[in-house]
Amino acid sequence: MGDGREWTLSHTRAAGDREAARAEALRLAREYAPAYPWSLRSRKVLRVSEDSYVVIANGLTSTFHFRVQVGELLD
Repeated sequence: MGDGREWTLSHTRAAGDREAARAEALRLAREYAPAYPWSLRSRKVLRVSEDSYVVIANGLTSTFHFRVQVGELLD
């Protein structure tokens, strides 16, 4: 099924306690400038949970999506 695309982890960042991490995740969802699509025109940020966002970025000729999530380091 699908078109051969797969989910990968591209960036991680330590952000202090959980509240600081949640604030940073929201900031990144609103402000992160992905390499694609070229010529970003608009974005929609959808909160999936308290710790997770899906961002739909619309460019001049294509649409791209990415996730921003908060995780807790256990080990």
